[in-house]
Amino acid sequence: MSDPNCIFCKIVAGQIPSRKVYEDDDILAFHDINPAAPVHFLIVPKLHLVNLYDADMKHQALLGKMLGMVGQLAREQGLNDGFRVVVNNGRVGRQEVYHLHVHVMGGPEPVSSGSRSG
Repeated sequence: MSDPNCIFCKIVAGQIPSRKVYEDDDILAFHDINPAAPVHFLIVPKLHLVNLYDADMKHQALLGKMLGMVGQLAREQGLNDGFRVVVNNGRVGRQEVYHLHVHVMGGPEPVSSGSRSG
């Protein structure tokens, strides 16, 4: 089930292009168009769920797959020393696109401009 007005549903349907990281029958992972880190990709379910308020125990396998793929996909994108996983939920949670999605962000640590003495 999809929402014809949802940008992520349109990406899943191939109506809007994306830089895919991974795809199977249940989920799609693609690079964020406005990255907040050197590596920033999203994992979305192909099923339109607005957010975690819409998810329940019948979605357990789908939610587990989304999180279960994070480590593998992060490594494949070069995130070998850590990364952040963020799910924004609802207006106060700063959700911008109302289709459940997981942000995976990481990259090289910033180089300190100051010197350390010890």
